[in-house]
Amino acid sequence: MSASRKEPLAILISGRGSNMVSLVEAARQGRLCADIRLVFSNRPDAPGLQAARSLGIETAVLSHRDFPDRESFDRALADLLESRGVRFVALAGFMRVLTPAFLDRFPGRVVNIHPALLPAFPGVHAQRQALEYGVWVTGCTVHFVDAGTDTGPIIAQAAVPVEDGDDEETLSARILAAEHQIYPSALDDVLGGRLRIQGRRVLRTGG
Repeated sequence: MSASRKEPLAILISGRGSNMVSLVEAARQGRLCADIRLVFSNRPDAPGLQAARSLGIETAVLSHRDFPDRESFDRALADLLESRGVRFVALAGFMRVLTPAFLDRFPGRVVNIHPALLPAFPGVHAQRQALEYGVWVTGCTVHFVDAGTDTGPIIAQAAVPVEDGDDEETLSARILAAEHQIYPSALDDVLGGRLRIQGRRVLRTGG
């Protein structure tokens, strides 16, 4: 059950924004205690931007190519989000590693979902990595974001079996369905203050 207070949230995307749409729907259904202030992309051609606009969500774009380095882009992004009153950030297919120039502005308040059971298969093409390695089970992971590549403390995971005959497309589709199940719930726990980090463990505090 979501808390009554809705926390100001931005969702960052680089592509079609399927998880973004899932989070918006969860917020509107009362399953996610979020006031979604902004959907942002570093790519002006990201299909998810139009999806967000069709849902009545404000969108914004800053191209990382317009900045001399990662830190200057990250500072500008943090300025933009703070100008909208954002306190929490959800990455939903955002294909950039964020630096401390951004993360220090939102300490413990940036969350990501990754299509593998971390720490296995971090980075890009996780589904392809799983197939090439020959695992029987893969899945998805919601985690806090740190300055590494998919290395932050794990909030929630869901397992997805690898079936005979799977290719990258079919496996990705089943993992995505699992992502849509666990991301809103895990993010709601973050926004509701029901989690604490102890070392690398994420523990529930009740509530």
